[in-house]
Amino acid sequence: MLDYHLHLLRHGEDGPYRAESVRAYAEAAAAVGVEEICITEHLFRFRQADRLLAGWWDADPDGRLREQTASYWDEHATGDLDQYVAAVVAAVADDPAIPIRVGLEIDYYPGRMGEVADLLAGWPFDLLLGSVHWLGAWGFDQMGDPVVDEQWATREVEAVWDAYVAAIEELAATRTADVLAHPDLAKVAGIVPAGDLAPWWDRLAKAAAENGVAAELSSAGWRKPAAQAYPAPPLLARFRAAGVPVTTASDAHELALVADGTDRLRVLLAEAGYTELCGFERRRPSPRAI
Repeated sequence: MLDYHLHLLRHGEDGPYRAESVRAYAEAAAAVGVEEICITEHLFRFRQADRLLAGWWDADPDGRLREQTASYWDEHATGDLDQYVAAVVAAVADDPAIPIRVGLEIDYYPGRMGEVADLLAGWPFDLLLGSVHWLGAWGFDQMGDPVVDEQWATREVEAVWDAYVAAIEELAATRTADVLAHPDLAKVAGIVPAGDLAPWWDRLAKAAAENGVAAELSSAGWRKPAAQAYPAPPLLARFRAAGVPVTTASDAHELALVADGTDRLRVLLAEAGYTELCGFERRRPSPRAI
């Protein structure tokens, strides 16, 4: 098994990134049978991204959402990408308990993904996760923020899913990322359309298959109001039927959650018919037996 979605900092923490923290993650994962990890900090946590992308939210017509996102961004864009990569590379060189890959989680910035790809070309990444956390300037998974929660109370959930799936389709088509992280994150608040979700699931599976990107099976949804792994079993089955390879992940932001839910993910993989996972090295995929 893999844990290919790990953050070294909790939300609200401000570094620094340390090789000993990376090694501790590897030891914790190995202790529960995970055979390989990838550290995947958010791109928006780095000053290099701030210099390139700050203000992307200005196109949203809602002033309160623009203000909320600008504040969130300023609170997080404080790290240095070189120092982060150096910390992970140092841990890799120090005979870790299991292989450690160098990765990053990148959000979808409409019309800007070519610039993002150019920015990241100079670093030795093994894996880039692609995520959609914002619809316009609405950071929809930042539950507990009153501005965010107000949108959940007033928007039609079908429109939320339409916008989310369209963003995933657009992100996949850029081929900037190797893996679609938590691919049905639109359910994070536990609010889903009534009735059949098949049309959205079909579109997500098609987007991954047609653009040659893998999908992530993540335990993080069990820790959210959604109370369900990402993706839902019917969507995982669609990925399998479409030939989409998968990684596994905890999306941990602290040591205690590394490899969380690994045994439960193993069950979902078996039920969907997966017999191998997709590993990455220098962004080249290769199979890993389950």
